[in-house]
Amino acid sequence: DGLKRTLITLQYDRNDAVLDRGLFRVRGEILEIWPAYMEEAFRIETDWGKVSRMRRFDPLTGDTIEELEVCTIFPAKHFVLPEEQVRSALDRIRSELAEQVTHFEAQGKPLEAERIRQRTEYDLEMLSEMGYCSGIENYSRQLTGRSEGERPAVLLDYFPQDFLTIIDESHVSLSQIRGMSVGDRARKTTLVEFGFRLPSALDNRPLFYEEFESLLNQTIYVSATPGPEELKKSTQMVPQIIRPTGLLDPEIEVRPTEGQIEDLYSEIRSRILRNQRVLITTLTKKMSEQLTDYFANLGVKIRYLHSEIETLERVEIIRDLRRGVFDVLVGINLLREGLDIPEVSLIAILDADKIGFLRSATALIQTIGRAARNSNGRVIMYADRVSEAMKTAIEETESRRKVQSEFNRVHGLTPVTITKAVQDILVRDNMGSREDEQVKLEDLKKKYNLLVPTQKKALLVTLEKEMLELAKNLEFERAALVRDEIERLKQK
Repeated sequence: DGLKRTLITLQYDRNDAVLDRGLFRVRGEILEIWPAYMEEAFRIETDWGKVSRMRRFDPLTGDTIEELEVCTIFPAKHFVLPEEQVRSALDRIRSELAEQVTHFEAQGKPLEAERIRQRTEYDLEMLSEMGYCSGIENYSRQLTGRSEGERPAVLLDYFPQDFLTIIDESHVSLSQIRGMSVGDRARKTTLVEFGFRLPSALDNRPLFYEEFESLLNQTIYVSATPGPEELKKSTQMVPQIIRPTGLLDPEIEVRPTEGQIEDLYSEIRSRILRNQRVLITTLTKKMSEQLTDYFANLGVKIRYLHSEIETLERVEIIRDLRRGVFDVLVGINLLREGLDIPEVSLIAILDADKIGFLRSATALIQTIGRAARNSNGRVIMYADRVSEAMKTAIEETESRRKVQSEFNRVHGLTPVTITKAVQDILVRDNMGSREDEQVKLEDLKKKYNLLVPTQKKALLVTLEKEMLELAKNLEFERAALVRDEIERLKQK
């Protein structure tokens, strides 16, 4: 009983019917716990109140993974505090609630005043009785005793004083870090103004950019297109232009927009004959879809990729492009940083002279770089004029080509296309994980009688839950195996 009470104190919920993350169940002398932070669960067997055996097991199949001598279980939720600390925070929350209710009433907002009163009093009751409530993080300032506006504790606080920070794709990452707190505050300000949260919820936030910077020690910014901030702060610039394979940045050609579709079709046909792939970038989703339909009607094997396509499907599209299931991929803003497809020898940039983020010098250079994995890499910009962004991108690329070409000449290097297995950009685990997942599926199916409709339905529910969990953890290949198994079972 003491162990069960301790688990409840650590915010684990008891459910004797279903074992899930953050839950525990009791079956006679057996206690099973599934920590919220693990893929496996613990099974503890007792004999007259004493622990006789502890195991780590797979909650899906029930198979034992490891016998244990010691079992350490961490809290199920982030905010687990001693009872006295929670109770001291309750007075601070009540005080802030009274101030906010008075504020709303003085502004003639009785609805907001009543809303914040009801919501907060319910949370106070839950904290008082259970030590936890939904959305407890919004009271983190009072629970941790921070002052108004004081930054929250973050992972960087646990780093040693002397550490190195490497910020990849810094031209994008720094802006994202800067915008995190701004976006968070904009959303929560609305919640506070309408009585859904107390003002202290604003202090449950990401770090301000200045706070983030103050925690850093040594920093390396990594980017093919560093922004003004990185250039200003850096004490040393180290260009990495030379590639081990001798590859050059692609040649760039500017062509007029008149007759661009027919011209592009001709270029696509020539690449298909050489078993090479093509990327096309457009400015809008509608144009990418229309262009895909047009070329598909001409017999071109083509797909499009934009933000409305689910993550799992995006990975499958990239995989199929590399495998040659189709030859042309049309995209908007997803065909830039981090996309590594050696089979692509041609990139076509439509409306290259338009002004905007998608056709800025940085965006153009990043897009051009997608063709730098193939020795036959080439970029065609369709435009009626050469914009300043185009000029900058072209000059930068030609400058790099000159350095790379001279290095190859001096060292006798011949450019060689990158050879990379298709799984390299897709599989997060090795092939053994696929085999393990297949074995797990077979073991699981043996526990159900597929001739009984209710058991078949229960199996499908279990598999769908497993598939979603794998996809959430970015284990797309294993999720796809489970998905295929679900489809096979539904067809039987």
